[in-house]
Amino acid sequence: MKLAQDIIIAPVITEKSMSGIADKKYTFKVAKDANKIEIADAVEQLFKVKVAKVNTISVRGKEKRMGRFSGYTASWKKAIVTLKADSKPIEFFDGLM
Repeated sequence: MKLAQDIIIAPVITEKSMSGIADKKYTFKVAKDANKIEIADAVEQLFKVKVAKVNTISVRGKEKRMGRFSGYTASWKKAIVTLKADSKPIEFFDGLM
């Protein structure tokens, strides 16, 4: 079993992800091999909130060029976590708004 810190890697801070905070939807970069149940448990454990549902997206790496050399950025997994209506918001994201 993995630790919660190993599953939730980082928050995703974009305009679209910040607009979801009003609906209690938070976006995180997560481990590629983590499933929805593990992600929900990790968020509940780290932030002391109640999770309603989790949506996951596998983000493909983009092709990048440096002169005549080309390669790909790393692929990663994104999770959009929706909290229950009676749950408190995550304090980390309150300071960013």
